[in-house]
Amino acid sequence: MLPPRSPSISWCWRKRRPLSLSGPLSSRATRSHQAHRLHPRPSRRSPCRLSAAASQCFHSARSSWLPLLIIRSSSSRGYTKKGMKIACTQPRRVAAMSVAARVAREMGVKLGNEVGYSIRFEDCTSERTVLRYMTDGMLLREFLSEPDLASYSVVMVDEAHERTLHTDILFGLIKDVARFRPELKVLVASATLDTARFSTFFDDAPVFRIPGRRFPVDIFYTKAPEADYLEACVVSVLQIHVTQPPGDILVFLTGQEEIEAACEMLQDRCRRLGSKIRELLVLPIYANLPSDMQARIFQPTPPGARKVVVATNIAETSLTIEGIIYVLDPGFCKQKSYNPRTGMESLTVTPCSKASANQRAGRAGRVAAGKCFRLYTAWAYQHELEETTVPEIQRTSLGNVVLLLKSLGIHDLMHFDFLDPPPYETLLLALEQLYALGALNHLGELTTSGRKMAELPVDPMLSKMILASEKYSCSEEILTVAAMLSVNNSIFYRPKDKVVHADNARVNFFLPGGDHLVLLNVYTQWAESGYSSQWCYENFVQFRSMRRARDVREQLEGLLERVEVGLSSCQGDYIRVRKAITAGYFYHTARLTRSGYRTVKQQQTVFIHPNSSLFEEQPRWLLYHELVLTTKEFMRQVLEIESSWLLEVAPHYYKAKELEDPHSKKMPKKIGKTREELG
Repeated sequence: MLPPRSPSISWCWRKRRPLSLSGPLSSRATRSHQAHRLHPRPSRRSPCRLSAAASQCFHSARSSWLPLLIIRSSSSRGYTKKGMKIACTQPRRVAAMSVAARVAREMGVKLGNEVGYSIRFEDCTSERTVLRYMTDGMLLREFLSEPDLASYSVVMVDEAHERTLHTDILFGLIKDVARFRPELKVLVASATLDTARFSTFFDDAPVFRIPGRRFPVDIFYTKAPEADYLEACVVSVLQIHVTQPPGDILVFLTGQEEIEAACEMLQDRCRRLGSKIRELLVLPIYANLPSDMQARIFQPTPPGARKVVVATNIAETSLTIEGIIYVLDPGFCKQKSYNPRTGMESLTVTPCSKASANQRAGRAGRVAAGKCFRLYTAWAYQHELEETTVPEIQRTSLGNVVLLLKSLGIHDLMHFDFLDPPPYETLLLALEQLYALGALNHLGELTTSGRKMAELPVDPMLSKMILASEKYSCSEEILTVAAMLSVNNSIFYRPKDKVVHADNARVNFFLPGGDHLVLLNVYTQWAESGYSSQWCYENFVQFRSMRRARDVREQLEGLLERVEVGLSSCQGDYIRVRKAITAGYFYHTARLTRSGYRTVKQQQTVFIHPNSSLFEEQPRWLLYHELVLTTKEFMRQVLEIESSWLLEVAPHYYKAKELEDPHSKKMPKKIGKTREELG
């Protein structure tokens, strides 16, 4: 029985089965027969010659057998003759790597030979590679060296429904290329896609619906809305565990804090129930989790036990976990949005879209008939959820995209062929920032500095910082800082049962000056330890993140020659390092006023993040890496600077009067003369 404190949740079952399809395909031959329909002769009225394939099959199945078929039919169709290649894009790094590994295994070749993958700062391909999996951002960078994609015969854009920033830019560029390269085959594939709209965008491209290898999924809704969806998730997991037949459970939550809280609650209640219930393995999965703990979700479930995987939306499409029969969907996700007026990104919990809800439900029908329990009402699904997620291009900063498009020779950004155009304000702010950084001149054209910045696959501010390091003779240190900033706040690990030890270990790395120097200190000590994994374990540092930072640093070091920056070291003179960082991030500055910190230009009230080394100090002037709205407007990765440095690195952007402190001026000690004394 369930514990007394855990009230049961009432479910209502929809008679229709929205995800029930025609059953599993019987053999590879059947799938191949279906796939041949993807390559008919294009219609004469389709000048773009694209196929918008709204496939109803699963991510991993589609991504493996479709390009595999293209390679095997290369002798008759010539897709890989004369050194031609096939590109298959994925929105996430994890998906590109895992699907490439699977296809290589199915073909019986070594990964990196005929089949390889290319992601930012990691290239697992060779001259023999004909099928190249890559993130959509990497295919965008291919346009820099090859604007017409001349070495590619087929381009497949997978998971198009996710509508990432790079995917949307790819749509406009590929559409243009396909018009003057009629031999180029383009596939746009997705499990949930507005096919009519995409087909119209791609000049009335043909649409093909492919039966998927998916089992029936029963959808259950709650009879009434849940006040606390986290508590409802825990109760529902225990209900399923006690009442339902064998099969593993997948729970979708919004982030690390919620996942850790849910896991703790489940483990506590399982302990209290003791031998009354069968064993329940509770396994979390989120980005900051160490890789050895992430790998546990893929291990087979022991006999007589049940596994519950508590995951972020990474498990919607990027990961396939075998054995999942039950899915719990509270209907929420974390979504990033961007305010161009304040330059602030906010990560807020919002209701997911119907497309996401259907993707989540589909996870239950992977290996057998499954059940999806939605912690919201059927009415809410029909009337409150958006059809699709708001495209990322409409809710993010566009600095990198504008720089890339400018370097491709696309100057009229207002009339670029976007599927969903970005807000005018965001585009304008991106142009303003690039002008301030010296990447664009007053006519909006790329400068020499801008062309160098476009060569580096990082944010424009970060690339400006790297270029400025040559002036201050500290490129070795700046490369390390840039690499550490690129791994996204996932350096330190803070397990619930060792919070005090983890916090003490982090404090030991603190250096005067700010968080950028702390990151530099962590990497330097790790390098001195011989890049030891044991050192990372003892200091509560993520080994996987550090290894990735090392790979990023090596890649950036290799690119320095291309942008004509020599390697040099400041030999411990951190003032030079801080000045070089200021040269890239002078746009992100804040100063201390009587009411707290305010940004210099927008006068936005901001706060130092609690994890910062400067949290308990109050420097007069600060520089921040990013501004994020969570519970407050937090500055992440802050650095103490001097106001005179801003005039040194950006005299075109700051004026001396702006940097004066109005509260530092005092009234004169002498009393002024009266009107009579003045005569």
